Amino acid sequence: MGCLLIVKNYTGDRLNFGLAAEQAKSEGYKVETVIVGDDCALPPPRGIAGRRGLAGTILIHKISGAAAAAGLSLADVATEARRASEMVGTMGVALSVCTLPGRVTPDRVGPGKMELGLGIHGEPGAAVADLQPVDVIVSHVLKQILSPETNYVPITRGSRVVLMVNGLGATPVMELMIASGKAVPKLQLEHGLAVDRVYTGSFMTSLDMAGFSISIMKADQAILQRLDAATKAPHWPVGVDGNHPPAKIPVPLPPSRSTKSDESLGRPAQLNAQGQILEVAIEAAAHAVKKLRDNLNEWDSKVGDGDCGSTMYRGAAAVLEDMQNYPLNDATETVNEIGSSVRRVMGGTSGILYTIFCKAAYAQLKASTQGVVTSKNWAEALEASIAAVSKYGGASAGYRTLLDALIPASAVLQERLKAGDDPATAFLLSSEAALEGAESTKHMQAQAGRSSYISGEILASVPDPGAMAAASWYRAAALAVKYKYQTPS
Repeated sequence: MGCLLIVKNYTGDRLNFGLAAEQAKSEGYKVETVIVGDDCALPPPRGIAGRRGLAGTILIHKISGAAAAAGLSLADVATEARRASEMVGTMGVALSVCTLPGRVTPDRVGPGKMELGLGIHGEPGAAVADLQPVDVIVSHVLKQILSPETNYVPITRGSRVVLMVNGLGATPVMELMIASGKAVPKLQLEHGLAVDRVYTGSFMTSLDMAGFSISIMKADQAILQRLDAATKAPHWPVGVDGNHPPAKIPVPLPPSRSTKSDESLGRPAQLNAQGQILEVAIEAAAHAVKKLRDNLNEWDSKVGDGDCGSTMYRGAAAVLEDMQNYPLNDATETVNEIGSSVRRVMGGTSGILYTIFCKAAYAQLKASTQGVVTSKNWAEALEASIAAVSKYGGASAGYRTLLDALIPASAVLQERLKAGDDPATAFLLSSEAALEGAESTKHMQAQAGRSSYISGEILASVPDPGAMAAASWYRAAALAVKYKYQTPS
């Protein structure tokens, strides 16, 4: 039926699962992605980060699994998962942080202290406070989740709810049961809610962290039916006959998967016209990025972690090194190979974003082209790449990212092609828009990435390095194509 990815809302998770989804889709698989952000501890955050994914995600897994087992289509399972994700809120409390293997355990939560509103990987919480009795802690957590001011969950007096008390890894079941015993009457008497189900246990743990989280989900008959559905999951509180599922489940290859042999990839002995143009464009783009390394690092040292130029340089160098094996007469497969080169050597957010960019372009070209890639196909591929980067990275126009160069370039490219300009001229004009867009990032307040933590005064002194890098390779490719058109070999 396809694959549903349920991803907790952390930037790294979104990007890596997004890359997996785009790669799978480019290979012919059906994939849907649902992002869960059930954290109720932090105030509405700056920028695009949003609420973190916490233990409430377990309920989404159960509901989705039951829907899938009932035979629903991938789209319908994803719809149920998204609806359920909007109904749940979670907040955690820790008495100790987790021990990372091979590392000294940090002493962030001192003796007699507790941390409120932490993340599932041991990230710092909203506040550290004096240790309180369990009924005081439970009252505070319930008020935070059900607060009408933040309105994080659509739960009001009279609603039916499901309660999950989740151990973080080192909390005895007895203590979790005590927390559940305090939470149920408070939900009923203080908040006027009908508690239909109570799940208590260790469902989403963080190694040896001591503490618990509380999740509350608005319930109706459809959600309860999914939660009550039989399962062999060994730690679900209402399991069936205790058997473990099979260790491996065979996954058949989709019929649409490419059947090209490895022999068809690799540099052709003779380049056709399209292959020649593609070669000069890729070479020019990669060399432009390499030349810009020091400038990019200098800009990034003011607004990020100072390695944007080095990261982009590694990607460009890999592309130039691997070009001898690119099937340049097949533009679609070449785009895919560029993504593989980038993925191999580029780390950090840039590496993932550019791999997603290439994989989305590849999927679009594969779906829409027959042989030669037309200028319209290229414009559609750029649009699809921008949409994928925006979807998984969370940014859009005006967020001070590489998209501020690529979005205006895409708009001008489509506009000039529709107006009847020859493709090389349209490409060149759109590259001017890319440069203008990149330069305009000086006047933007960052809302994505590390720059979102930097003051506006510092940001105004430099353009966004990622946007400048994108504009640079795009402009260089456009100039190379224009020159190639004017002086055909």
